[in-house]
Amino acid sequence: MTTNEVPPREREFVFSRRDFEEIRKLIYDHAGIALTDAKEDMVYSRLARRLRATGIKSFREYLSFLRSGHEAEWEAFVNSLTTNLTDFFRESHHFSILKDFLKTRQDRPINIWCSAASTGEEPYSIAMTAAEAFGGFSAPVKIWASDLDTNVLKKGQEGVYPVERLQRLTDAQQKQFFLKGTGVNAGMARVKPELRGMIEFFKLNLLDAYFPIKGQLDAIFCRNVMIYFDKPTQYKILKKMKPLLKPDGLLFVGHSEALYHATDLFRLRGQTVYEHMERVGRGAK
Repeated sequence: MTTNEVPPREREFVFSRRDFEEIRKLIYDHAGIALTDAKEDMVYSRLARRLRATGIKSFREYLSFLRSGHEAEWEAFVNSLTTNLTDFFRESHHFSILKDFLKTRQDRPINIWCSAASTGEEPYSIAMTAAEAFGGFSAPVKIWASDLDTNVLKKGQEGVYPVERLQRLTDAQQKQFFLKGTGVNAGMARVKPELRGMIEFFKLNLLDAYFPIKGQLDAIFCRNVMIYFDKPTQYKILKKMKPLLKPDGLLFVGHSEALYHATDLFRLRGQTVYEHMERVGRGAK
């Protein structure tokens, strides 16, 4: 239990097992997120904030409110139960692999999809890597950055971060890619417009039947999101991603994720980087 979670004896609202099971089904059906029993206190803590915000007095009433079709509250419900942990150049080996990979690309332009963009650190890390690989902001790279959570997408679009969030970046990277705030904005940094211009942010539910990506992709980043789905849901998502990826493209996943259940779709290339099985079928080494 984290410091923000509320033990049952201190709960402000009645929260029954039935309530938890219904919430678990709703978030699974809507977003594919599989909540374990261990998440019960987290669910209470996060949704209790929605009860206070809406003035609703019970979880029964809140769930009835959701079922009646209030779209804005559905969005708030999903945002509340989505976990967003990210950082610039998280799992740094992926960006070294990406930089080398980009330098070999002969096709132009290059398209990359960051499928769990969160507050933007990952797509901006991809953009910085592309700028370094091609020697500047004129890199022939387009980055599609999606997330289900509209709150974090807004932060990513704004591209403003506390300077301590930049600690993984070198001084040269900070100078090249960020504008440091002064006066009332001291302690904050904004990504430069040229870097922001390389990225298109948009809302996307990975359970959607259609992914609105234009053209085939050179790389897909789907890192640290599959852990929230069960295996059948993971497979369905990967199966939809496969035709979007060029035969010689790369799929990047999180350090704790393995695609043993999708070996007909992707083959491990190394260091949680996968390649298209169609490429393997053609005899690529």
